[in-house]
Amino acid sequence: MLIKTEYLKQVIKESIDEQLIFETELGEDTAELEDGTPVCEACIYESMTCGCTDNLGEAKYQGRTVQLGKPMRGDVKKFKVFVRDPKTGNVKKVNFGDPNMRIKKSNPKRRKSFRARHNCATAKDRTSARYWSCKKW
Repeated sequence: MLIKTEYLKQVIKESIDEQLIFETELGEDTAELEDGTPVCEACIYESMTCGCTDNLGEAKYQGRTVQLGKPMRGDVKKFKVFVRDPKTGNVKKVNFGDPNMRIKKSNPKRRKSFRARHNCATAKDRTSARYWSCKKW
C-alpha cells in the first residue's frame, strides 16, 4: 500500500493538533479522581515507583514478593489473587473458585444465571472472593 506524502503530512499535522488541544484542555495539574482527590504523577504514567496504594504493583506477603491484583492459578482453590486490604493496609490472599468444576462461561444462559445468583452488579469489595469470581465471569 502506497501513501502519498501529502496525506502522510496531513495525518501527522492532525495528530499534533489533537495532542495540543488535549494538552491545553487538560493542563498539567488537573489529574484528579472522580471525587476530586489528586493523583500522583507516577500513577498517571504507571511507573510503580511512588509507593501509592492506587498502583497494583508488587508487595510482600509472608516474606515473598507477590503481584497485587492479578488472578493466578491457586493452590487451595482454583484461583488466588493478592490484594491490599484498604482497612488494614495489609496484603491479603483471596482464594476463589472450585478446582473440580468447569465454568463454561461461553454459554450466555449460564453466564446470566451465575451473575444473578452471585449478585455481581453489587460486588465492589476487592478483598472478597465474590468480587473476583464475578470479574472472571
